Amino acid sequence: MLRGEGDSGAGHASRRAVVQPAFGGLSAKAREQAQLFERRLVKRARHLRRWPTRQGITCFRLYERDIPEIPLVVDRYEDCLHIAEFDRPHERTVAEHADWLDLMARTAARVLDVDPKRVFFKRRQRQRGTSQYERVGDQGRTFVVGEGGLRFEVNLSDYVDTGLFLDHRITRSMVRDAAAGKRFLNLFGYTGSFTVYAAAGGAVSTTTVDLSNTYLDWARHNMGLNEFAGPEHRFVRDDGLSFVESCRDTFDLAVVDPPTFSNSKRTEQYWDIQRDYSALLRALLSRMSPGGVVYFSTNFRRFKFDPAVLQGATAREISRQTVPPDFRNQRIHRCWRIVRG
Repeated sequence: MLRGEGDSGAGHASRRAVVQPAFGGLSAKAREQAQLFERRLVKRARHLRRWPTRQGITCFRLYERDIPEIPLVVDRYEDCLHIAEFDRPHERTVAEHADWLDLMARTAARVLDVDPKRVFFKRRQRQRGTSQYERVGDQGRTFVVGEGGLRFEVNLSDYVDTGLFLDHRITRSMVRDAAAGKRFLNLFGYTGSFTVYAAAGGAVSTTTVDLSNTYLDWARHNMGLNEFAGPEHRFVRDDGLSFVESCRDTFDLAVVDPPTFSNSKRTEQYWDIQRDYSALLRALLSRMSPGGVVYFSTNFRRFKFDPAVLQGATAREISRQTVPPDFRNQRIHRCWRIVRG
């Protein structure tokens, strides 16, 4: 910062520019916010103390921008914390904000009795246009966590999204309950958590489709962690729409959980869920067996779903049944159960 300082004297005036360093530090307001954050975390931890244990849940959400001036999301992955900051205007300098974030992380670690070395902090920016969430680090801090009696690898250091979307915990259980004897398809398969659940539920075959080799390898690894292997489990690198348009296989059960926007060097056109969902679902339904079930989900808040575009199928929104109770935001995603006639 530049600030002019004047030297006054009889018949003389001069100004000189000096560099004013931007120091960090914690204001009284920051310390007050830390106390508010602590009280809220204590309340949430007390509220969730017995519920996860009874349900056998070790990965869950503790805090979700509950206090507007503290726009953080805190998720617990067993003995680790994953904290994401959402953009929100504030009056702190860059250095002051860094100290503020450090204070919030230390507060969460202390209150929740977590080793500070196992607290991971990310910044989540609003997604615009065709931007995608990409790799943000290269530390390789991976952990194997449990959910529903199954095992999954999460990366808490290198990606904004850890590899296991906690808001779809219930949806994954629905898929497992419906999978016995079914041919299962996982479009936009990401790290394959839905595929693991389908295999655990007794699916006779699984097909996981994603454009990213990184995520397909991750999905293979998750399947291996749960001892699912063999030619009946396929992993296909392809765009979701291209795959279903060219596929000749038939499926009985499918999950479609696409990103809001996506672009890739392998495709000529970027993906836009509002624009492209109807073509995708129509193509997919032509590959589903009579009575086949599709679970379709999106976290795009302004998404508008028109059942009329699905000829020969019925759709029912099941969002209220699929959002877990640890999520304060009950619109974290929307989900439909679609049945081909």
